[in-house]
Amino acid sequence: MEKYPHYLERLQQATQKYWDKAALNTIGGESFTYGQMATQIEKFHLVFEKLGIKKGEKIALWARNGATWGMSYLAVNTYETVIVPLLADFTPDGATFLVNHSESIALFTNEDKFKQLDPAKMPAIRFIVNVDNWKLLYAADDQVAATYDEMDALFAAKWPNGYGPDDVVFPTDNWDNLSTINYTSGSTGDPKGVMLTYRNFCANVDFSQRHVPAGDKMVSMLPMAHMYGLVIEFIYPLCNGTAIYWLGKAPTPATLLKAFADVKPYLLITVPLVMEKIYKSKIKPTIDKPAVKFLLKVPGLNQIIYKKIRDGLVQAFGGNVEEFIMGGAALNPEVEKIFKKIKFPYLVGYGMTEACPLLAYEHWTKYVPGSCGKAVDCATVRIDSEDPQHIAGEIQAKGENITIGYFKNPEASANAFTEDGYLRTGDLGIMDKDGNIFIKGRSKSMILTANGQNVYPEEVEAFVNNQPFVAESVVVDRAGKIVALVYLDKDAIKAAGLDEEAVSDLPEKILAGANRQLPNYSRIAQVETVLVPFEKTPKMSIKRFLYK
Repeated sequence: MEKYPHYLERLQQATQKYWDKAALNTIGGESFTYGQMATQIEKFHLVFEKLGIKKGEKIALWARNGATWGMSYLAVNTYETVIVPLLADFTPDGATFLVNHSESIALFTNEDKFKQLDPAKMPAIRFIVNVDNWKLLYAADDQVAATYDEMDALFAAKWPNGYGPDDVVFPTDNWDNLSTINYTSGSTGDPKGVMLTYRNFCANVDFSQRHVPAGDKMVSMLPMAHMYGLVIEFIYPLCNGTAIYWLGKAPTPATLLKAFADVKPYLLITVPLVMEKIYKSKIKPTIDKPAVKFLLKVPGLNQIIYKKIRDGLVQAFGGNVEEFIMGGAALNPEVEKIFKKIKFPYLVGYGMTEACPLLAYEHWTKYVPGSCGKAVDCATVRIDSEDPQHIAGEIQAKGENITIGYFKNPEASANAFTEDGYLRTGDLGIMDKDGNIFIKGRSKSMILTANGQNVYPEEVEAFVNNQPFVAESVVVDRAGKIVALVYLDKDAIKAAGLDEEAVSDLPEKILAGANRQLPNYSRIAQVETVLVPFEKTPKMSIKRFLYK
């Protein structure tokens, strides 16, 4: 007997209970109720069945976020075929390579993406479906096309009296079967397709349902083909009866703010970068005003000002957000300090694709600044160090949410685990006596200085990013010297009316400003400006390996 319900049992119950309530919505586009969602899922199941598609076969999904993306995902996932969600940003060549590597027999995609593909280069593919309207874009033979065209007829024949809440049955005897293969990059080198079982999803959905707030509406901004977005912005809330709203187009500040105002979400999943930008553009200019600075020193008055700042911030996100969960990177300490002062309901969590995705979380009221929460209770997390409270070591994890390995990559799978079965995260951290985890950096990006000190680039970058006119930075090691690559904030420079000479002086000023706050061993030797923003991963962390 399993110790908690299967997430598909929770989804089945939510579908039955909220049959006529909105479930999947694209802002400015289509909306589907739980009942309409279940009906479309059933139609796909009947087609899959007639085509002889078996459990465990693979179906890929390469498309932009939206209500129909969600429905396509669930149609495959509840049929017990293995879903292979590919990031919409992958190139056509990358997507083709991964469709083949994953042995997918079908593909759901957008029509414009299909036009960039050559089905002949994907020999195992039997059919390709337009994710936006369910029309067939390609069939390998006439029999497949004819069966697909019968979708509505098959449904009418099986359910002559209509399809209702009691008819919804999702499978739950599959805990240790493969559910999803999630590729962490779109390169054709040595692809790492993370294999996640139904149990992995059940563990994280169960944890989220017990610890993360539940509510009526959710705005989803993260890529759905990424575990952070998939589980925390889609599967766990949907199992609660939440209505999910996707933006349907690339997020700009204006479209985002309008979406928050219209939907009024109860929870916001974001990355530190977004919140740091909001701090720099909205909060910092206010609290840096001389009059406000003076008033903030007055006990009592300062609390009124902090409350006003907090309320304004919450209001900007629709006014209903109970908790802001950030992940993907550490939050800048200066920003954290202000967020704590104004009692902003935020926390920084920690996870990775291999953990489907959560490894650490703590409710905002108990969250310790600088940490990424405590280990989730479906996993055991340890620090591989002789003194885990004071000396950083690799963060390692074992539990019900942890991957079973990488698809068709036995070498990567073997290297990913310790002899006693713990996943090696590649992250370095310490853990305090209460179990709060503090990440120090990636083991790959740590800099060992000439005098033997460990320097974590992320910690140095926090000081660099606090300097005026810095948009973002990457700290690198050059022959034992610490160099900061900096992308300047063009809007701030323009607003301040800096001339060319003043701009050319900025690297020196940034260097001096950061070094004043840094300990001797981690001081920067040089600041270099870069002309374009740093390349990012889908979860908005900088691709460090590109910078030397």
